[in-house]
Order: sequence, then structure tokens, then C-alpha cells
Amino acid sequence: MRVYNFSAGPAMLPLAALERAQAELTDWQGSGMSVMEVSHRSKAFIACAAQAEQALRDLMGVPDNYRVLFLQGGATGQFAAVPMNLTRPGDQVAYVKTGSWSGKAIAAARAQEVTLEVVADEAATKYTTTPAPASLEVPADAAYLHYTPNETIGGVEFGYVPEVEAPLVADMSSTILSATVDVSKYGVIYAGAQKNMGPAGLCVVIVRDDLLGRARPTTPAILDWTQMAAADSMLNTPPTFGIYLLGLILDWIGQQGGLEAVAAANQAKAAALYGAIDGSDFYANPVAPEARSRTNVPFTLADPALDGEFLAGAEAAGLTNLKGHRSVGGMRASLYNAMPMAGVEALISYMDQFAARH
Repeated sequence: MRVYNFSAGPAMLPLAALERAQAELTDWQGSGMSVMEVSHRSKAFIACAAQAEQALRDLMGVPDNYRVLFLQGGATGQFAAVPMNLTRPGDQVAYVKTGSWSGKAIAAARAQEVTLEVVADEAATKYTTTPAPASLEVPADAAYLHYTPNETIGGVEFGYVPEVEAPLVADMSSTILSATVDVSKYGVIYAGAQKNMGPAGLCVVIVRDDLLGRARPTTPAILDWTQMAAADSMLNTPPTFGIYLLGLILDWIGQQGGLEAVAAANQAKAAALYGAIDGSDFYANPVAPEARSRTNVPFTLADPALDGEFLAGAEAAGLTNLKGHRSVGGMRASLYNAMPMAGVEALISYMDQFAARH
């Protein structure tokens, strides 16, 4: 039985893409092998990777002066790779802290011996807000400004793109491919795949050409964007199954009508769930309305003692992985691209029934 999987990641993936992978699993393109067994240097797989890259470029409108890299280590690997590729020890960098993941990126950057300034920290609101655009004062000599457009754990999302002179670096792990993006506003975009792009293990990096060639000599080759770009992301054996499945998911997004159609569907799902929460005196969302995530929706029950019963009943109803992150508590429903409106409606119906009983 397929369930409605509200996990924040690894997350629910499009059934059509999974079924296509299932059908091709033991005999990919008539090779008599699965795609996981084919050499990454074979003509067939090189074409597969090139097709996935082109589909990503087409969907996101990636300009020609950007490179698309398929790397390993997830977004966490890029927390260190960003300063390794863009700075020398002692260089000034700027970060915005809006929750757990941006906090982890800050800690990893500090370990790279940079002069780091947190230009905004939303700790005063317990990370339930995003900073006002005018409040971001970035040092003139900053090598880059890093921010996390959507905080998966806290359910906080920026409603704007920061406008700064320094190259803008964004961890888009939880929102990439969920809406249209003007890539030209960014110097670097990176994202772990396990939300909207495929299985865990693949990380996509989109980097502007003029930011290549700056890596520290001590940067490991697999984290060196310049070396990986020169090798078409195949300096080492890439995550072949992740790249293959990304291609299938990009095809599926195209069949839905592209990012504009996906964005409209995601907005409708979020609006329905927030409407149910706001219309109830039994459930609450802690995030400021203007900073609410379209993707990750945390909510609490009026009586936390009922959390266990709520989760057990949801599981029995086929609504899985609703438990909030251990650092936050409560519930969290992640509404990635593959979550249909029917899943959100089933969750709302269950929430209504549970509230009525209590």
C-alpha cells in the first residue's frame, strides 16, 4: 500500500517516476543490466547525465554562464565546500541565520578560518521570522552572502531574494524545483536531492563561471567545483542512480506543466493546510504568517500530551512521518512536489476528526 509520506526527507517521490525506474531496473535501455551496473563512463550513461543536466537547465532557465554539477556529500558537504571554493583563510564572508540548517552552514564555514559576520540572526523570535530586506547590511569586502531560503525544520521561508553586491549563495535543498527561480540573481545554488529531486546522496550545484578557479589548494578534489566542472562531474564515480532518477523526475515535472504549474499546485496545498490550522482552536502554527514555508508546515496540538495518540492514528490512516523534528517537537507536514492535494485533504480530514474527538 502506498501511503501519504509527509517526511521532510528522504521524501515522497513521484509514483510515475518510481514505476518507470522499477520497469527499467533490471534491463536499462536493453543493456541487460540495471543503470546502477552500467559504467559511468559508458556512452549510454554519459548521455543520461547530459540529458538530466539539460532538462534541469531548461526547467530552471539556467543561463549559459553557469555550470551544473552533480556531486556527492549532500548539502552538508557544500557547507564546507562553499568557503573552500570562494575564499582564502581570513577572508570576510556574511551569513544569515534563520534556523538549524543555516546554523550548521555557519559552523562549517567558521571551521574554514574565515572572518564570518552573521548579518541577521532571528534568534529573538525563536526562528519564526525572516529578516526585513533592508536590515541586511553586508560588509563591502564580503566574498559572498549565504542564506537558506527555506528552513526545513522550523518551517520558515524567505518571501524575497536578498539584493546584495556580493555573490549570493543559497542552500535550496528544500525548495529547488518547487517554483520558478531567477538563477541569474545567484552566484551559487546548491541542493541535496532528497526532497524534490530524487534519492539521498546526490547534490546539485549551480555555479556562475566567474566564481570558478578560486578554490583553495587544500580543497579535496571531489569538493572542488573547478575540477569537477572540468570533468563533467565525473572526476570520481558519480551517484549514477541518483542522476538517472533525477532525469525521470525532471521528465515528470515537465509533464505536470513545468515549474509554474508545480508552484501553483504547491501554493494550493499549503494554503489548504494553513487554512485548516488557522481555522481551528485545536491546532497552531508558530511561524509569522509572512515567513511561513510553502513546503514544510509545522503545527502543534492544544495539548502536547495527545501527540503520541495523534501520530499513531495518523500512521494507521496512512499518513506517515508527521512527527516534528526532535529540536522543535509537535508535528510537521512536508508538502514536496510529489505530495498530491489528495494527501493534504486526507490529512486535514484526519485532523478535523481528531480535534472533534478531543
